[in-house]
Amino acid sequence: MDHNQQIIDTFRSSAGEVNEPMQFGKALVLVHVPKKDGSERVVPLVSVRQDGARHVAGTAGGSPKHPAWVFGLRRAENVDIEVPGEPVERLTVGVTELTGTDRDVVWERFKEFSSGFAEYEKTAEDRVFPVFRLDP
Repeated sequence: MDHNQQIIDTFRSSAGEVNEPMQFGKALVLVHVPKKDGSERVVPLVSVRQDGARHVAGTAGGSPKHPAWVFGLRRAENVDIEVPGEPVERLTVGVTELTGTDRDVVWERFKEFSSGFAEYEKTAEDRVFPVFRLDP
């Protein structure tokens, strides 16, 4: 089974708590990213909360290239997300890409959540990871 699909299935069957294959707890959201062809791709992403919104980052595991879903979020004004809860809840949220200091402050929150995010900076060849604010 595909790694992301395993995480998605676990998320949906356990009220949004995922501890296998990695320890995410209830920090994930499932983002329904619109594709150019009109379909959508469901992507499990770590989210950090700040100022009443959830935030996700396009790290691609430290790759020097943006993950494909980043371009879909950049085109979207709104997307659906699934959030932890009993049961998992689907919400429509506004999408805003953060820049400058706003982006940097939230990026620091990701690094506080997990040292793995700081490790990604070492392999990304100076790529700045996009950070998106998801507002209800």
